Amino acid sequence: LKPDAVKRNLTGEINTQIEKNNMKIVAQRMMLLSLKDAEGFYFVHKDRAFFNDLCKYMTSGPIVVQVLMGKDVINRYRKLMGTTNPSNAEEDSLRKLYGLSVEENSVHGSDSKENAKIEINYFFSDREIYEDFTWLRKAKVKREG
Repeated sequence: LKPDAVKRNLTGEINTQIEKNNMKIVAQRMMLLSLKDAEGFYFVHKDRAFFNDLCKYMTSGPIVVQVLMGKDVINRYRKLMGTTNPSNAEEDSLRKLYGLSVEENSVHGSDSKENAKIEINYFFSDREIYEDFTWLRKAKVKREG
């Protein structure tokens, strides 16, 4: 959950939507990213025009990082999130309900199983995840930044 959602105290409402859609939160932590953390996490976008603004925004306040579990969870969560721009997002999607702008769109979600592995490993150790996620640890992940 991005800084705009945390600042507006929407963590519980967003978590309720996640759980209502039969996804389970198996790890969760609130944290404040350093600039180095944000640059490392968004390293894949380092050559894009929005990289510096994104990193600045993601360090502007606390975020909530999570691991979700459920059948086809990546695709289902991406559908629940809605499109990037809240004004174009699908009705009842998280971004339509809570997003303020393209940048302040309240939520982030992995776009593939491979990226989910990288992103989960970036923020969580095995002992912090409630369910068995040993499949995550099979891939060697190089952390940038």
